[in-house]
Amino acid sequence: MALWRFGAAPLVVPLRYLSGVTAVPGEWSGVAGSRAHSTTPVRRTSNTTQYCLDAVRRYDYENFLALLLLPQGARSAGTAVRAFNVEVAQVQDVTSEVLIAKMRLQFWRETLDEIYNDDVPRQPVAMELHRAIRKHRLSRRWLRSLVDAREEQLERRYFPSITELEAYSEKSNSSLYYLILQALGSENLHADHAASHLGKAEGIIKSLRGIPHNASKRKVFLPQDIMMKHGVSQEDVIRGSREQNLKDVVYDVASQAYQHVEHARSFMKDVPKEARVALLPAVSVSSFLKTLQKAHFDIFDSSLQLRNNWLPCSLFWAKVSKKY
Repeated sequence: MALWRFGAAPLVVPLRYLSGVTAVPGEWSGVAGSRAHSTTPVRRTSNTTQYCLDAVRRYDYENFLALLLLPQGARSAGTAVRAFNVEVAQVQDVTSEVLIAKMRLQFWRETLDEIYNDDVPRQPVAMELHRAIRKHRLSRRWLRSLVDAREEQLERRYFPSITELEAYSEKSNSSLYYLILQALGSENLHADHAASHLGKAEGIIKSLRGIPHNASKRKVFLPQDIMMKHGVSQEDVIRGSREQNLKDVVYDVASQAYQHVEHARSFMKDVPKEARVALLPAVSVSSFLKTLQKAHFDIFDSSLQLRNNWLPCSLFWAKVSKKY
């Protein structure tokens, strides 16, 4: 099992030097799901803005940290887009009834149509998204892709292959980066290519991180072709196997994510410096891969559930270094 080679660890800086972010003791640390506090990264111009910010902070914390480092103009749009993604992503978690979940997704599909027709429902995410769309002319195609991807996932029992997982990740994650790049005013093809690879990497990582949770619901979303290659059954995953063959599956899947991150970074010199900030979540993806490697690819290792307390500093350093 070959080890991946990461670049030198980024320098870390004290939290007080994070631009626009006020650190509160204990609030940057803890397990996923706890809250961070900031006084200035996003102006509290309205309850809808705060609603979206709180939703992303609570349910998508690592990307929340990256949002704080976007320029002021793009930050509010990025928050609206991420909050919209939180809403559609949670549909399958709030109900086990496929029909009800489809109805909820149809609500968001119709809401998008209303937003683009300037007939905005009195819903916080919809109102913020409407402002972002009007200001930055965000593509309906990518927003619809987020909804379509979740609907496809509702009746999916497994991914037949890693290729299928990558295709899903493109729709459910890369679309977010295309939208944030639009908010930044970027029309660079290399940035789009990097965003595509980063989204695929992030989607694969989310699939891996979700294994313990999904296994508790008797769901397995690992690629079947890789599971068959190593002789791993769905029952092995559901019962929380820590045998080497499951670690080999995790390694193979994680290696695809690693390759996508490396491909995304291979475009860095051709991505405009002002657009690179949209791709900062590559730092978070790499951080998880490093932790997974240290855990010897045991996806049930408790260390994978801990929050990286240095992630805010790593993201900040990547920003000031014009890297991702």
